[in-house]
Amino acid sequence: MAAPLSVEVEFGGGAELLFDGIKKHQVTLPGREEPWDIRNLLVWIKKNLLKEQPELFLLGDSVRPGILVLINDADWELLGELDYQLQDQDSVLFISTLHGG
Repeated sequence: MAAPLSVEVEFGGGAELLFDGIKKHQVTLPGREEPWDIRNLLVWIKKNLLKEQPELFLLGDSVRPGILVLINDADWELLGELDYQLQDQDSVLFISTLHGG
């Protein structure tokens, strides 16, 4: 069984409004049989952090188009997107690039 992971999850660009306006969350993901990946993290975020309008943040099992995801300051597209396996002390930043006018 994998040990619990401590991960910093941050929201910006307006995405934080879906999370009670809180930008930074230091979370401890419980130990589990399979390694934590971004796909599992999104499910955890939906159950534990997301306060309103999940359709503005999630689409299917991923984030909506227009939400930039950075893992340790690197674009998640370079790291395997949903399949990236989280490591202890990782930082995951979600930035909304969608703004009303």
